[in-house]
Amino acid sequence: MARIRFQTDEHLDNAVAHQLRVRSLDAFTTHEAGLRAASDPAHLAAALAGGRVMVTEDDDYLRLHAAGVAHAGIVYFPPESRTIGQMVAKLEELAEEVDAEAMIGRVQYR
Repeated sequence: MARIRFQTDEHLDNAVAHQLRVRSLDAFTTHEAGLRAASDPAHLAAALAGGRVMVTEDDDYLRLHAAGVAHAGIVYFPPESRTIGQMVAKLEELAEEVDAEAMIGRVQYR
């Protein structure tokens, strides 16, 4: 059972990825991926290539999913619905409940 690896969207505070790493989870920021200002499809493609689940508040990713764009998983938080701490807690909980393979092509609303 492979653990989920996360990639945060450029609109999320980098503290989300930092706090996930503090909790021994694998998390990467858009900046670290060299994808600042890249298109959403490019973000999803890079996350898929790296086996990473995209974490976002951007509903454009939901449209890409609905259009059948391949991805390693999407975790969607409605904009401004959670604090950084709440996001981290929900992502940590998800990583305990679901493995990386089960997330492929799946959207989790948190």
